[in-house]
Amino acid sequence: MPSETSLTLLAILALYNVVVFCVYAWDKLAAQNGDWRIREDTLLGLAFFGGGAGAFLCQRLMRHKTRKPPFRVALPVLFILQTVIIGVAVLAPGPALAAIRSTLTIFRGF
Repeated sequence: MPSETSLTLLAILALYNVVVFCVYAWDKLAAQNGDWRIREDTLLGLAFFGGGAGAFLCQRLMRHKTRKPPFRVALPVLFILQTVIIGVAVLAPGPALAAIRSTLTIFRGF
């Protein structure tokens, strides 16, 4: 059973993904109305830093950024990768923390 900390982090991540979904939806509406748009690197950054689910869901539901190669490739990959990472972190927190520690140890050597 996930700890209270895990549930809190999942709730924060879910809220972040709702925000990312709204940002993508706002950009879609701006595109339709000819209004000011959000930079593509900003949209990809939001997806990269934990918002893959919100970005991917908006892409599918609102048909936004479906033709642009970076979005067509990156969003499904980020969604799958982030879902797997979250699943491992929730279901096996001990091995997940060990993997994070060993990764950080490797990067300290550079």
